[in-house]
Amino acid sequence: MRFAIVIMAAGKGTRLKSKRAKVLHQIGGKSLLEHVIHSATQIVPPQDVYVVVGHQAGAVQAAVASTNVHFVTQADQRGTGHAVQTARQAVAGYEHIIVLSGDVPLLQPETIARLRDFHLTERAAMTILTASPDNPHGYGRVIRHSPSSAEVTAIVEQKALTPKQESIREINSGIYVFASKPLFQLINELRTDNAHGEYYLTDMARVLVQEHERVVAIEAGDATEVLGANTLAEMAELDAAIRMATARRLMAQGVTIYRPETTVIDANVEVGADTIIEPYVQLLGETHIGEDCRIRSYSVIENSTLASHVLVRHGCIISESHVQAGALLGPYAHLRTGSEIGEEAHIGNFVETKKIRIGKGSKANHLSYLGDAEIGSGVNIGAGTITCNYNGVDKSRTLIENDVFVGSDTTLVAPIVIGQGSYIGAGSCIVEDVPPEALALGRAKQVTKDGWARSRRVQARTAREAGKGQS
Repeated sequence: MRFAIVIMAAGKGTRLKSKRAKVLHQIGGKSLLEHVIHSATQIVPPQDVYVVVGHQAGAVQAAVASTNVHFVTQADQRGTGHAVQTARQAVAGYEHIIVLSGDVPLLQPETIARLRDFHLTERAAMTILTASPDNPHGYGRVIRHSPSSAEVTAIVEQKALTPKQESIREINSGIYVFASKPLFQLINELRTDNAHGEYYLTDMARVLVQEHERVVAIEAGDATEVLGANTLAEMAELDAAIRMATARRLMAQGVTIYRPETTVIDANVEVGADTIIEPYVQLLGETHIGEDCRIRSYSVIENSTLASHVLVRHGCIISESHVQAGALLGPYAHLRTGSEIGEEAHIGNFVETKKIRIGKGSKANHLSYLGDAEIGSGVNIGAGTITCNYNGVDKSRTLIENDVFVGSDTTLVAPIVIGQGSYIGAGSCIVEDVPPEALALGRAKQVTKDGWARSRRVQARTAREAGKGQS
């Protein structure tokens, strides 16, 4: 049986009061649409997923281009039924069509699979995923043939409910499976005689029942899976739910998270067992952290990889970097893009790095900027050291070989090579290569004038007394 998945992602989402397309709003570190595509591609290959785009189509396609799904353009957004009509030619070769909403991010692959399997078992023309939320107000209700029956006789919208139907809690989620043949034979029967003048896919239940086709329903195990968001406040609630689910997943794998409600952990983050995450930490994007690490409060780690036994002290910012086992970072270190920190290296207080590789056991503990540099193992970088990597036009690299000692307040003007085992005197400005095992000094000769301070104080006192006499 060949299944296609069609994802509705053409709407504006006007109730959000946002210029951005609704499906591009993010929860849990990914857009709503990315969450839905991820679940869809656990059921069918990406080449069998068709995203219907319309509003801000270019931006939507660009945002999920890496997923390798197909796109169908709905130039005029005339409802969900019209969206499927638009996708008709693209999915013509499939026997069954699963329809998902691009703004329902909590839907799990297991639920889609259960819906698909139930559809096949029931030999249905249409299968509806339903739910029973605590407050069903505003949703269309699913009317079954009988309480114990899988068959559906109608879907009734909120405003059309009779007093008896008001008590029904089972709602239509807007997620369906269709047998392609009856769907496309009858989809042109949809009408626009509704308040918005649109073709609603929901009405296919009525059309199919009238033609004596089998329409059935299966209820989702967790009603929250099928809930979308129509306001930014509701979006925040979904974000909190998905982040808490991520935190619970990590804790079940042996990760200690103090005060998980204060952390911001994206859905794709992976953390090894026995790592401790303190309050107010943010782990974002494709971040991977090894075992037995400790991430202290107020640190933000994004799209980075940390090996095991790494200590990240308070307030560190780490972006698109790699940190090897046993390294110690911070407090308040800033690892920018392309930083590669070696085993047992120390990057300390207010040290900023960018596009560097620093070797095993090397240390930069205080107040330094290290950019566009390759630093060997066993190197000591003194406080206040700067690699001057930019001349206003080009970036140049600094090479510091193994076992070098760089004194405090040193400036290294790239391009430059500091040879193995050499020493750089504190306060130096080094503009030429330093050979191995050498001492390099690049500062003015100190001049000391004995008694100068005493003479200056005497002169100042004499001047003050003369001024008083004149007054």
